[in-house]
Amino acid sequence: MSIPGLDAWLQTPPGRYVMAWEQATIDSIVADVFGYNAIQLGLPKCALLAQNRIPLRQLAFDAGQVDVLCDLRHLPFAAHSIDLVVMAHVLEFHDDPHQILREVERVLIPEGEVVIAGFNPISIWGLRRRLPNCPRQFPWNGRYLSVPRLKDWLQLLGFEADRGSFGCYAPPFRNERWLKHWRFIETTGHRWWNFAGGVYVLRAVKRVHGMRLIMPNWKQQSTPAKALSILSKKEISRHE
Repeated sequence: MSIPGLDAWLQTPPGRYVMAWEQATIDSIVADVFGYNAIQLGLPKCALLAQNRIPLRQLAFDAGQVDVLCDLRHLPFAAHSIDLVVMAHVLEFHDDPHQILREVERVLIPEGEVVIAGFNPISIWGLRRRLPNCPRQFPWNGRYLSVPRLKDWLQLLGFEADRGSFGCYAPPFRNERWLKHWRFIETTGHRWWNFAGGVYVLRAVKRVHGMRLIMPNWKQQSTPAKALSILSKKEISRHE
């Protein structure tokens, strides 16, 4: 489903603040990912695969100007056909995030990578949602997923996730001047309470444990040689 209010929020000072950090962080991650096929799920206004060098890069979503118009719960890609999946603010604003992750696991090749960006509930941005006067539109109407919880989901699907990168420690001011005034907290927050950034980017690799084939033992077991019997003197004389 499309996300109401997303496009308008991206044009606001906090929207530009968040997307600037996420774009730079995702750019640094996907720049060294190679393969043949990459897809971006959601966020049609942002080119999250711009710095990636995979030949075929496609944008898939259920609305907007995209390459592939589809339901994210049923991706129209063959199993084990995608090398890289990038998605930002999809899981926390969708009714069925588990199914989306299952589809991502299905289409990724073994050792394929997924990069996920989301709002951090353990942050000033997450606490803002709990205040009585908090607006009900994007981005405050989502069901934020913490990094530990998201890692648990990914682990159940066979992914190995890194520790994640956190950013945007300034409070979610709507005024750009106040946001710039609080930029000093970026360095401090990253050093002292890096888990409390307003947003995060998490990378995970699809691991497929190898099977060990048990082959039959084709070697013929040699027949043990018969032991020579010791003849008594009486038996020897009998044969003479």
